[in-house]
Amino acid sequence: MKTGFKITCDPFRRIFVSALLITVVLIYSSSALLAESKFELTETPDGVAVKLNGKLLTNYLVKSGAKPILWPLIGPYGNEITRAYPMRDAGEFERDDHVHHRSFWFTHGDVNGIDFWSETEGHGNIIHKGFDKVRGGKTGVIVTRNDWVGPDGKRICQDTRTLTFHADGDLYWIDFDTTVTAGDGSVKFGDTKEGSFGVRVAGSMKVTSEMGGKIINIHGDTDLKAWGKQSPWVDYHGPVKGNVVGITIMNHPSSFRYPSYWHARTYGLFTANPFGLHHFKGDNSIDGSHQMEKGDSFTLRYRVLVHKGTEKEADVAKHFEAYKNVKK
Repeated sequence: MKTGFKITCDPFRRIFVSALLITVVLIYSSSALLAESKFELTETPDGVAVKLNGKLLTNYLVKSGAKPILWPLIGPYGNEITRAYPMRDAGEFERDDHVHHRSFWFTHGDVNGIDFWSETEGHGNIIHKGFDKVRGGKTGVIVTRNDWVGPDGKRICQDTRTLTFHADGDLYWIDFDTTVTAGDGSVKFGDTKEGSFGVRVAGSMKVTSEMGGKIINIHGDTDLKAWGKQSPWVDYHGPVKGNVVGITIMNHPSSFRYPSYWHARTYGLFTANPFGLHHFKGDNSIDGSHQMEKGDSFTLRYRVLVHKGTEKEADVAKHFEAYKNVKK
């Protein structure tokens, strides 16, 4: 005696099973759509608010001190993971030092001899000129134009920045691509360690807080040993309110002078700097400056990955492999 049945022998069962399969597919598809990350970008008097699934991720501020910045940067557990000072008073584990270290920014310490990095007397300013695009959706996009202006009010150069926001589960990342173009004359980005694309982490994350903070690059150089080294990426991780979180800055192979050198400090700063060679190599005979004539340009490309845990737990190496294969 044979047991079981063949769907082909029973048209009613065949119809029932087909309908069931269609229902399962529709439910699965609907769930996937509901789970898909959604970015909402809204222009504000200060810039652009960036939300992910209804919760604030960061603000693009067109002016803070002498430049545009992103602040705050919200981590995967819902806490701020870049320092609040000087946008707010210095909080727990923070120090009120380096007023120009404003969360997440791009600038440089020597452009035609003018300091755009610090905010001391005679410094330059990066002036927001307008948004070319502000768009939300599965990804978020901000495109902005800026003039680099000396203390005499004259424009030296200009940049166009594209910030693209992505998310996958509890990970998110920001692609930061900027093209700097010489304005009305020659422009020299000088050789100085004071630059260029930087993040200042929350006070509890910094190595000197002695709470478990750590700097590490692709070669395994850690903390003080990571300073001045070339590397395609550097990760800075540590605890924030009881949970370990990390920020990785990655440098794309198509970026100017890839792989970058790093001005990474145990007090919470880390920056990608392709210009400061004589500082990083400790050799005054080396000149890392870059000269441009009117209309010349260079492009820098970075990805900032925000993750839970250490660089190994987040598999930063795998994420860099994916990033370096993105065509730019």
